[in-house]
Amino acid sequence: MENKKVILELKDVKTYFRVPRGVLKAVNGVNLTMYEGETIGLVGESGCGKSTLGKTIMRLYRPDSGEVLYNGQDIWKYNKREKKEYSKNVQMIFQDPYACLDPLCVVSDIVAEGMKIHKMYKGEELEKRVLELLAMVGLNKTHASRFPHEFSGGQRQRIGIARALSLEPKLIVCDEPISALDVSIQAQVVNLLKNLQKEMGLSYLFITHDLSMVRQISDRIAVMYLGSLVEIADSEDIYVKNYHPYTKALLSAIPIADPAVERERQRILLQGDVPSPVNLPAGCNFCNRCPYATEQCRSVKPELREIEPGHMVACHRAEEMKGK
Repeated sequence: MENKKVILELKDVKTYFRVPRGVLKAVNGVNLTMYEGETIGLVGESGCGKSTLGKTIMRLYRPDSGEVLYNGQDIWKYNKREKKEYSKNVQMIFQDPYACLDPLCVVSDIVAEGMKIHKMYKGEELEKRVLELLAMVGLNKTHASRFPHEFSGGQRQRIGIARALSLEPKLIVCDEPISALDVSIQAQVVNLLKNLQKEMGLSYLFITHDLSMVRQISDRIAVMYLGSLVEIADSEDIYVKNYHPYTKALLSAIPIADPAVERERQRILLQGDVPSPVNLPAGCNFCNRCPYATEQCRSVKPELREIEPGHMVACHRAEEMKGK
């Protein structure tokens, strides 16, 4: 990846929310570099801050501190023209393929809306482009005049993808785009996204809690726990060599198709409660659930560091975890 251009860089990004009990630290010091044409899978339990990070990148949430750099420029220092250009270059595919589509608009209007705002096409040229986009995602001309409620969940997600592609973006934040779909449809959508990436040179931040599916689409996987990244590595590498105890627990929960292997396999069952993001531990966020935690873990927060080329871990005992 060293020879590829950096498209997105997060530097110590923190996004907090004020709640009655204090400050909820949804994203708490995230550092991440993303390259052109790359797919990064962002995984973790529900509530760990994945979607908040995605929406921070989309400028839907303003970070309390840190920088979000797109092509080297801080997105929160843009002028009006640059903001509009950024909204064109960075698009989002949402989790709920029904809630994100206007129920009063037909598909052609939904897909065309962004192109009208940015004055990319008009008249017959716009109509032609809408049909091209629908064809790219596996829909046809007859679908253009229908309303969202007339489609299945998988078809509605294809409409959402067509809308995201309409502005010819460079980066797409995919916020759990397959979690609301049947398993067979999930595979179709993932294959569609992979094909579109090859054709258009897209970069994806693929947010999900499905570790078995994210392996198929990601170049690298970043594991998130309570607002912080705990491990980042190449997608194949992290399934073979993982160092953080939380990553190990997540991977042990993936079911294996072979019943004989599945019966003999040892799952890692985490003990203890998940800390409140309003009242995080002084040290490692995972220390009260980790069987290997020491006093250092409870008092000093581990930094994300490279322990092998391209493999980063936030754990004081990372080297000891290799054989466990």
